[in-house]
Amino acid sequence: MGEDELTPEKFAEQIRQLKIEDIVLSTMSTLGQLAYAKLDAKDLDQARLAIDAISALLPTVEERVDAQALRDFKQLLANVQLSFADAAKADPEPPTAPSAEPIE
Repeated sequence: MGEDELTPEKFAEQIRQLKIEDIVLSTMSTLGQLAYAKLDAKDLDQARLAIDAISALLPTVEERVDAQALRDFKQLLANVQLSFADAAKADPEPPTAPSAEPIE
């Protein structure tokens, strides 16, 4: 085995060194990108879910990240919310809720 190979022990150590706030920030960034992609595809329901997830995650890192990162992610949220509002106005048919009737 070479020194560069990832052994289970090395992998476990890498996991221990991860900071959860970094994972949350990465997740919010990915959700922002997905929200824009879903808006481009006119999939407002999926875009809304991504926006709601960012909104839910943001408070969990407010006290754990630097002020600039927090401002950037608040700005991301505001921008994607505005884009959603524009897309919703342009869409003549709002997304319909799933039917509550059981599928047979």
